[in-house]
Amino acid sequence: MADFLYGINPIREAFRGGGRKPLELLVVSGERNYRLDGLVALAKQQQLKFNFCERRELDRLAGHTQHQGALLKLTPFDYTDLATLLRAWRTGGKTAFFLLLDGITDPHNFGAILRSAEVSGCLGVIVAKDRSCPVTSVVEKTAAGALAHLSLCQVTNLSRAIDELKRAGIWCYGLAGDEEARDLYSADLKGDIALVVGREGKGLRPNIRKHCDGLLAIPMPGQVDSLNASVATGVALFEVVRQSRMAAS
Repeated sequence: MADFLYGINPIREAFRGGGRKPLELLVVSGERNYRLDGLVALAKQQQLKFNFCERRELDRLAGHTQHQGALLKLTPFDYTDLATLLRAWRTGGKTAFFLLLDGITDPHNFGAILRSAEVSGCLGVIVAKDRSCPVTSVVEKTAAGALAHLSLCQVTNLSRAIDELKRAGIWCYGLAGDEEARDLYSADLKGDIALVVGREGKGLRPNIRKHCDGLLAIPMPGQVDSLNASVATGVALFEVVRQSRMAAS
């Protein structure tokens, strides 16, 4: 069964990226503007089928009214596997930079995390098959086109995936907000790195913590002692970026 992607910017990125194959563009009829015309032009360039539909039909297909007048029909989402992800890293000549998610279930958080991961140059995101949010239209809209450029890997056992990364020479650090964790900004995050982020409100599961090489905490001098999962992930990702840029300069 095909999926629908909604929103002008995510659809534009889907045309540009190498992710899921577009099947058909649906555009609201009678409400043309330059942004919608731009999508139609892209469809023509790629010789993709496009049709004009009544707004109520787009509402029905999307399940809501926030589609901005356009839907892109896509092939079902196809996760990559861990072996393929690691092979692409080894042959690509880049420093390893991966993100593992332990039980992120909120689609808005998941989409925001994927967006931060792609923008920060992460080579891939690894999620568990169970206890994880699936890729939905809400996730893709929130990710703002990131999945058109970012590899998403699904594994049966996240702790075994961490062990495989470690065997490949990649240091795996979990984000945690307790006394066992080291200050994020004092840790050496240069070289081959993977960050592991836990679920909203509960953090990393005990078994996942045990498999990490170390735990990192974001210093919080304010009165509130926690961050939204997507915000915390963004902070940690870009600390890796900052350190890698300093090492290269």
